[in-house]
Amino acid sequence: MVSNIAGGRPPQHGVEPGTHLGALEAYAARAHGYLSAGGDRLARLAGLLRPVVLESWLRSVRGGVDPLDQPDGRGLRGADLQRYRDAHPIAALMPLIDKLLVQDTAGTGSIVVVADQFGRVLSVHGNADQVAAAASIGLRPGDDLSERRIGTNAVGLVVRTGRAAWIHGPEHFLQRMHQLTGAAAPVHDPDGRLVGVLMIAGGVRVAQPEILALVKAAATAAEMELLLATLRSNRAGPSSGHAPAAGRLSLDVLGLGQPQLSVAGDRVPLSQRHAEILLLLTEHPEGLGADHLALLLDDTDLDNGTIRAAVSHLRAVVGPTVFGSRPYRLRVPVATDVEALRAALDSGDVDAALRLYAGPVLPRSTAPGIIDLRDELRVRLRAAALNSGDSGVLRRWTAGAEGRDDAAAWAAYRATVDRDSPLYAQIEAKIRVLDRRLGADATWMQRSGS
Repeated sequence: MVSNIAGGRPPQHGVEPGTHLGALEAYAARAHGYLSAGGDRLARLAGLLRPVVLESWLRSVRGGVDPLDQPDGRGLRGADLQRYRDAHPIAALMPLIDKLLVQDTAGTGSIVVVADQFGRVLSVHGNADQVAAAASIGLRPGDDLSERRIGTNAVGLVVRTGRAAWIHGPEHFLQRMHQLTGAAAPVHDPDGRLVGVLMIAGGVRVAQPEILALVKAAATAAEMELLLATLRSNRAGPSSGHAPAAGRLSLDVLGLGQPQLSVAGDRVPLSQRHAEILLLLTEHPEGLGADHLALLLDDTDLDNGTIRAAVSHLRAVVGPTVFGSRPYRLRVPVATDVEALRAALDSGDVDAALRLYAGPVLPRSTAPGIIDLRDELRVRLRAAALNSGDSGVLRRWTAGAEGRDDAAAWAAYRATVDRDSPLYAQIEAKIRVLDRRLGADATWMQRSGS
């Protein structure tokens, strides 16, 4: 339980976990009083919260997070979550995490939370009562702990900053989390990208400096394991004549970056054509004949020899057992970020879908089958954003490349904002700019006879 000790000095910059907890609780509780009062009272938060917590609270306020928000059941669940979790790079690290964190915290009254790079909970570990108690406040596998969704918390802060963090009791933005203390640390891949977050959470004992040190040490060990796996993969790379063995496979094709295939946590860059073939096979589990695959890859007349050569080259990259022929069909599951995006849309979690949407599907591809898939996801995501009525979702959509000039989306965003808010005037100005631009375009088309 979080104590309710008053007094002490305002929390200082750089305060370590375990110090002045009574003061942190008292000042954070007072800050919540100002938060509920709103208006000019928000200016008083600065003297009551640690700087990193204050910045997070202000982002939470601007994002429209409700401190009284209750768990709503949204998130990845069931088979969708299982597929996503199994294909995630963190899956290969679970034996190490179990050894370093889960076993060490067993019987301490704490839980271990493993989350992905977006703050999505992949798994929660502890005894049944602890796990159930965590679920009741919104710490379930599949739940979204991002700062954008639930405000200030340790996992969300790590995702936001990329640095280890701890949040104690009423420093959490949501009141339902005030009985919780969390200490979390990031896990980065060898290229420096965030791949996951580890957190120990529980009562006031988690605020001890040793707990944060333990989580950071486990995260560092996980990063070393990822580095060693990459080095082993490089040593057994193309120069040795052996393709990667089929294991947990996942394909990333959203956005402008090079398509990537992850094999048991190791990343293998793919050419555009290879990514197109592999993605089309994931979309057609029944299999594709050479003629059908040719039509999906090119609207000109690709001959079967060209298809066979491309597939042969792909086998050399992913391994000979990943898919068979006549028809071409996957023999092992391949999870994709497209599948994860669809799962988020199917579950109604538009915010998660927008975070997963790094950009269009293989944006440089001109393959007819890929264009159809790209258009399907873009239309679904846009419709979900416009129909959400959620100011945070609409802000994120209109901030992106595809929503930046979307007049209907800006109008929907305006409808979620108080007319007296300065933000309303900004949105109104943007809509006027778009209206003028559309009017100018229409005039030009009329004059040019289009």
